[in-house]
Amino acid sequence: MTDSSSPRSSSKAAGKVTRIDRDGDGTVQSLTRAMQLLELLADDDEGYRLVDIAARSGLSSSTAHRLLTTLEQRQFVQFDRETSLWYVGVRCFSVGAAFGRRRRIAHLALPVMRRLRDSSGESINLGIADLGDIVFVTQVESRELMRAIGKPGFRAPLHGTAMGQAILAAMAEDDVLQYLRTYGLPKLTPNTIARASRLHETLGEVRRAGYAVDDEQNAVGLRCIAAAIRDEHGQPFGAISLVGPTQRIKAADFAQLGATVRGAADEITAAYGGRLK
Repeated sequence: MTDSSSPRSSSKAAGKVTRIDRDGDGTVQSLTRAMQLLELLADDDEGYRLVDIAARSGLSSSTAHRLLTTLEQRQFVQFDRETSLWYVGVRCFSVGAAFGRRRRIAHLALPVMRRLRDSSGESINLGIADLGDIVFVTQVESRELMRAIGKPGFRAPLHGTAMGQAILAAMAEDDVLQYLRTYGLPKLTPNTIARASRLHETLGEVRRAGYAVDDEQNAVGLRCIAAAIRDEHGQPFGAISLVGPTQRIKAADFAQLGATVRGAADEITAAYGGRLK
């Protein structure tokens, strides 16, 4: 059902026309057009009628409607059947909120990360959980000549990193089982956890200690100690970690460093407005 027959008038069609590029073809072209329709809808909170969208985008009403209904199915746009107006959908908010959260947490975490770097001498990472991975958001580098350097945007499976294990350990058991069913346990190094039973044992150890240890599970020659950061509901969404070469980070230091990293994670959680458990 289209909304072009609505009796409600609108002056928006007479506004500036933002014609959608017709470069490319197939899926890429459809995706480009859909994203540009979202940008158009975001220009005005009062919503648009289909005829206005078609006029402003330069697309036919049938093409615009096809793209909008596809976006509606994924909740990226919303159609009000009483007013025949299209709006940006709730899914856009959740995606945008995730980006905003990432930017905000980095801003709050950096002072804590710098202090932890200065007290430990090692590089400090901040990561966010996303689709079964830990995504590295930012790093405060060690001043040592030999140091671990992380690239923002780098992804690694949760089970293969200390940050990911800290997050998994703070999750409900059902969520951990869903992670295993969905993503499995791919090996990154000979030390990566590759059996579900071993992962459950490790997560139990992490819960008791309050921090996770990656002993060359993600990269040979590096050790990492991490603790989870929680949101206002007490749910883990990110982690902070201390990482350095095995020559400097000794097993005998795990407990002391782990307590320090956990304290830093708790400080970031508090600054973020999160709730500790």
